[in-house]
Amino acid sequence: MDLSVFDSMESEVRSYIRAFPTVFDTARGSLLTDEDGREYVDFFCGAGTLNYGHNPAVLKSHVIDYLAGDKIQHALDMATGAKRQFLERFRDVILEPRDLDYKLQFPGPTGANAVEAALKLARMATGRSTVVAFTHGYHGLSLGALAATGNQWFRQAAGTSLPDVVFHPFDGYYGDDVNTIALLRQHLEDPSSGLDLPAAVIVETVQGEGGVNVASNEWLRELRELTTEFGILLIVDEIQIGVGRSGRFFSFEESGIVPDIVTISKSISGYGFPMALVLIRPEIDVWKPAMHTGTFRGNSIAFVSGAAALDEFWADPTIHEQIASRVELVTERLNSIVARYPEHFSTRGRGLLQGLVGIQDRALAGRISKEAFKLGLIIETSGAFDEVVKVMPALVGDEATLVRGLDLLGAAVDAALAA
Repeated sequence: MDLSVFDSMESEVRSYIRAFPTVFDTARGSLLTDEDGREYVDFFCGAGTLNYGHNPAVLKSHVIDYLAGDKIQHALDMATGAKRQFLERFRDVILEPRDLDYKLQFPGPTGANAVEAALKLARMATGRSTVVAFTHGYHGLSLGALAATGNQWFRQAAGTSLPDVVFHPFDGYYGDDVNTIALLRQHLEDPSSGLDLPAAVIVETVQGEGGVNVASNEWLRELRELTTEFGILLIVDEIQIGVGRSGRFFSFEESGIVPDIVTISKSISGYGFPMALVLIRPEIDVWKPAMHTGTFRGNSIAFVSGAAALDEFWADPTIHEQIASRVELVTERLNSIVARYPEHFSTRGRGLLQGLVGIQDRALAGRISKEAFKLGLIIETSGAFDEVVKVMPALVGDEATLVRGLDLLGAAVDAALAA
């Protein structure tokens, strides 16, 4: 496999090509094929962008028909039929059945764009600048989003200060016996704590990049109560855990909380097309026209596939049961690995974002990922020390391929421990 042009011409910043050194060619469902015809099971899903797998057949015809019809492709934030259809379907399929009242902002094509817009809006709506983020949190790598991202590897590339964000311990950071929301309350109530009243708190219900750390429903409810009491806006980052990966469309649904602002990206287009949303409670939608723009904030083809995905998957009342069935299979198999090697692993996660945690050897997860690639499985690592094998298969698809991927993961674990 000749990768020389990538080595010679592409920046040293490239990353995933180093973990998965092949030239991919075709992809359908949860299977990738490289230029040599070798097949791989995908437990990576484009870092959460391909929740329905690659080239989902039920969406492809909508995309092809739109392109074949010479429909408008680039429209900034002008009105188009494609955007109208997406807005209507998001309202009818997602918001109204959940009794949620949000305005939609299309900030640009990436999750970082959504986070930047959310932070700007929260500061403008409150007139305050401080934001509370959490240890191990990941919200993107543009400067505003990077300021709320905890990992030093990313932060050191900023080249400048990353101000106005205060980091607070996430749920379980100090162990099960320390209530970190009570600690945050203490800081807010103490006029000498050094914490200025924040504009917002930004949180992931499950920290995917941070190591598959899961916030409990009670912790999230306490956080919502605290932010409401102090007039602090709550931003929930749904960029990776959202659009069904938790088992529900929004990961915050199970806790019963209602955030003030929600950021969504990755799988919202359903097909891998760039798209991002910010959901805003109407009373804090204080933007003035053109205060936050972006050349590619109106991705027409993403509207088409996104609206079709809402109809094909989320208008179907059985989608939750379909996901739950796959979750049961994945967790059962991960637990079996822990049972075989209890001294090496623990598990944590929610829905179809699960982590196999190396509890003794932080480098073990990386070795498992490398062995998996050799065997024909694409799977990545996460966590502060890359100590977690991040298991993230598609939400839908045939069970046989899912089982095949789990078998390959088990074999990769065995091979890594035997080496």
